[in-house]
Amino acid sequence: MATRLGDVLRALPAKLRLEGEAKLAIEIAHHRLAVTGVLFLLAFSVVALRLVDVTVLKEGHEPRLAHLPRAAGLDIERADIVDRNGELLATSLSTASLYANPKMVSDPADAAAKLVRAIPGLEAKEIAARLGSDRSFVWIKRNLTPRQQYAVNRLGIPGLFFQPEERRVYPHGSLVAHIVGYTGIDNHGLAGIEQSMEERLRSSNEPLQLSIDIRFQHIVREELARAVEEFQAIGGAGIVLDVATGEVLALVSLPDFDPNSPGTAEGDARFNRVSLGTYEMGSIFKIFTAAVALDSGTVTLRDGYDATQPIKISRFTISDFHPQRRFLTVPEIFMHSSNIGAAKMAVDVGTQRQREFLGRVGLLRPASIELPEVGAPLVPSPWREINTMTIAFGHGISVSPMQVATATAAVIDGGVMRPSTILKRADGAPVPSQRVVSARTSEQMRRLMRLVVERGTGKPASVPGYLVGGKTGTAEKIVNGRYAKNARISSFVGAFPMNAPRFVILTMLDEPKGSKATFGFATGGWVAAPAVGRLVARLAPIAGIGLVDENAPELREQMFINAAVR
Repeated sequence: MATRLGDVLRALPAKLRLEGEAKLAIEIAHHRLAVTGVLFLLAFSVVALRLVDVTVLKEGHEPRLAHLPRAAGLDIERADIVDRNGELLATSLSTASLYANPKMVSDPADAAAKLVRAIPGLEAKEIAARLGSDRSFVWIKRNLTPRQQYAVNRLGIPGLFFQPEERRVYPHGSLVAHIVGYTGIDNHGLAGIEQSMEERLRSSNEPLQLSIDIRFQHIVREELARAVEEFQAIGGAGIVLDVATGEVLALVSLPDFDPNSPGTAEGDARFNRVSLGTYEMGSIFKIFTAAVALDSGTVTLRDGYDATQPIKISRFTISDFHPQRRFLTVPEIFMHSSNIGAAKMAVDVGTQRQREFLGRVGLLRPASIELPEVGAPLVPSPWREINTMTIAFGHGISVSPMQVATATAAVIDGGVMRPSTILKRADGAPVPSQRVVSARTSEQMRRLMRLVVERGTGKPASVPGYLVGGKTGTAEKIVNGRYAKNARISSFVGAFPMNAPRFVILTMLDEPKGSKATFGFATGGWVAAPAVGRLVARLAPIAGIGLVDENAPELREQMFINAAVR
């Protein structure tokens, strides 16, 4: 075809032939340009599709790490945790983590030296070794700050990339450490609510609401820390429990730690003394001894026991810390915290009934609280008569402060047991309950606990106008299989107002030391009861509990003990 076209052109006049050749050249050029344009269009289309694939479909040039097994822990979305009033306790913030493809790093030593200057805390040798490996992926630093990310970007080192991640943040720091817990580097819960509610926190975007009131929590921690420091204790525990619902409004264990950097915690700071620790709680157990004795009908408030002489059984001697050396009525046994009287009372109740009652109020099983750190009680096996006698005043059985607070609430709130919870109960939702003693026994126990604060060993917990009641407890710790006289657990469990209890408060000090102000004593009445008194004075106004006239005839009648007390 081209030959025939050439022959035609040669046959034409010269001028026309020149014009035809020019048109042919132009036509050929047009065809070439069109082909080139199409090729460029195809090339740009490929580039554009690749950009869409990389930047939109694959979310940037960083390799998607979520395709790794879920065990790698990179599914990082997590719901917030808030207190009962919506105050933020835990949340997640977007961060960037730095990784490298060592195969793309030309000079590992130089790159490492630059990274160490950009990100304080890195070790040049370690980073150089990572960058010089034959792998295609190595972490350099997780959860960079924005400033660190900017500094690394400015270095312009090939082979470094950023992976979007989230970091768990705890705005209140150590204040709620033993409640909320913390997560690991890959955002999996490792302690506290973060661990026990892992599935809920990952499966819902709705905040998880706890029963904790951050205002109560702050006050309890402040007062407990004051007591720990004043009496040089190695630790302490504090609880505030809503009697009617079983909701935990405050839970403090000291020492504590910062969940934002749990790796810096020292000693036993991560140990939860409230729910995980189990201790012989001492005379606080007389609450349960008196309750089962009164409820079973083996004694009345008018009955009593001879506490003149210590009890000798086998190779053991049971004596009183403040001996009265006389016959004591049941109210006096409770008020003066007589071990002798409590032991005799328990013998009359009997081992079977004692054990069955302690099981009913939750003292023979782990606390029901929704925390992974829950300790199992230590109970005697076999349960002999000597065990029955010593358990009557809180020796020979180890339980957690959480168990004691829950059981105490059951005894004084009409005799109805409600499981404790760290989660806020829905308004109007039914609360599981079980009767453990009669309403009459519960009323009698409220009177006895009020008597302890009004006239007995718990006087330092008294706060005029709030009708505080309670029971002291002191027990020597077992060290190397023996009771250590200079190492004790001192505690006080209180409630208010005793005519219609709203809250149970427990404070416990681990190995407190007596001071000049306490005349060298470090028992529960001297070191733990005052802290409860201060807590009542500070918490009651927040809870809207007003002052009352404790000498009003109707209140005196309501709290009157109809038995001889001196």
